[in-house]
Amino acid sequence: MAALQSSSLEPRSRALLLLTAAEAIESRLARRKTRAPEVERLPPELSARRASFVTLSIDGTLRGCCGSLEACRPLALDVWSNAQASAFHDRRFEPLESREWASVHLEVSVLSPLERIYSRDEADLLARLVPGTDGLVLAWRDSRATFLPKVWEQLREPADFLAHLKRKAGWREDFWAEDLEIWRYGTEVFAAERPAARLEMAGA
Repeated sequence: MAALQSSSLEPRSRALLLLTAAEAIESRLARRKTRAPEVERLPPELSARRASFVTLSIDGTLRGCCGSLEACRPLALDVWSNAQASAFHDRRFEPLESREWASVHLEVSVLSPLERIYSRDEADLLARLVPGTDGLVLAWRDSRATFLPKVWEQLREPADFLAHLKRKAGWREDFWAEDLEIWRYGTEVFAAERPAARLEMAGA
């Protein structure tokens, strides 16, 4: 069974989320005191509590990616916060600079609710995964790691996908524990090339 999929967002909601992410980043680059969107003025599907990730890349190379796995705030606010985190607080990268912004590819992923998986061993888990569709979360003790479904584009085999996710969590590739916690999820993904052009799509 594939990860649960949530209903698709309206085209205008997608456009507004991309604008929200772009404005969150631009306001920091320009050092403007721009506030996050006001929940009361948002369409219902953007004021609903949802989890999201925001991914930045330049010429196909990752430049930042941060997000939420669990719905804890209105979707538009989650995207605003994760956009700023991806641009300025991803510890793998230096903060985004103004000169880079014109080359950024911006991608928003809206997550479905997490679905718990109970697997007796690694072989059972591998048999359950749906390549290209399932995002995966592994958690054990104080460590947790996730791969978005997009990672399947680079790691097409379930065994490779799982092995690299374990390495991301800081474990050996052959690691397994009876109390390992596993969840999967789906994503709705939409993107904007070079959002510095002001994303003239709000009327979409």
